[in-house]
Amino acid sequence: MHVSRLRLRDFRNYVRLDLELGPGCHLFLGDNAQGKTNVLEALYLVATLRSFRGVGGAQMVREGARGYFVGATIDSQGLSEVKAYWSATERKLSLNERPVRRLSEYFGVLRAVVFCSEDLALVKGASRGRRRFLDLILAQTEPGYLTLLMRYARALKSRNALLKHPVPDEAQLEGFSHEVVSAGTGLMVARTALLPRITPWIQDAFRRISGDVDELELRHRPGVREDFAVALSNSRARERVMRTTLVGPHRDDVEFLVNGRNASQYTSEGQKRTLALALKLAQAEYLSSVVGMPPVLLIDDVMGELDASRRAAFVPLLERAFRAGGQVFMTCTEENWPQDLGRSLTRWSVRRGGIVPVSSEPLGP
Repeated sequence: MHVSRLRLRDFRNYVRLDLELGPGCHLFLGDNAQGKTNVLEALYLVATLRSFRGVGGAQMVREGARGYFVGATIDSQGLSEVKAYWSATERKLSLNERPVRRLSEYFGVLRAVVFCSEDLALVKGASRGRRRFLDLILAQTEPGYLTLLMRYARALKSRNALLKHPVPDEAQLEGFSHEVVSAGTGLMVARTALLPRITPWIQDAFRRISGDVDELELRHRPGVREDFAVALSNSRARERVMRTTLVGPHRDDVEFLVNGRNASQYTSEGQKRTLALALKLAQAEYLSSVVGMPPVLLIDDVMGELDASRRAAFVPLLERAFRAGGQVFMTCTEENWPQDLGRSLTRWSVRRGGIVPVSSEPLGP
């Protein structure tokens, strides 16, 4: 699986960009604020229809423009053509010239895993980020999961809106409660089944990076600890006070324990970085094992911040991607860590919203 062509129009600082891309490793070099990360953001947008920076569509439109366009040609057992347009008044998404009616039919066209500074939020941040981590894996590997997730989100939003009324309509509330339980139960079953499957991948990656110095344990903290319908009914009195749904998979969390202690509170910054990196390595390796091909890897200017052991942890993942004809995109301000690979890289120079090829010669001795 690889992106063979990327087109941007009025996306971030790019007025117009057309890149022809092959498999292998692409290194985007340039100073800060020149547009390197914007390319990775566009690729991630094609894969997931969201920015890994946590922003909405308006923030991705070039200043002074009405909307942005992102187009990509994806080579994976045949060619797929993706076109996405966003403006404040119009959204369009097409796959092979046909409008995408259901997002569940689109997910999986491009699978990508991003490594970026925001990954630390998986360890230090709110539970929402950890739920999204699980949901993205499931959406890319389990048919029907995304449909279930969207059903639950719609029903939960409607139910919460109803709870904000001074006197909610009981018949409507019952209807939304039934839908929340129906869709939510499916989400909980899928997440509960995923955790024991992915945990060994995370623990193995963590051990490799830490050099077997630290032990990692994962604990599922479900948002429902009994029958969902019963729990929802029992929480009704508190819901009237809080005016929101208090139990359900929207409150699920995963707790990380390093050497028996909560990682978000009692570990060093280095241990947190190790755990965040292990989570993303495990995501990429798990996707490869389930789908049978490596996802596109997007590595955003984080390698210069990592020590030798953490950089070395990437090498097996990148080697497997190369052998399988996969694709890796990296950004950095100077050529430092890529020399560890001893591989041919396609270098691109990025400056003021323009990208030109530099060379494709091997790095290293």
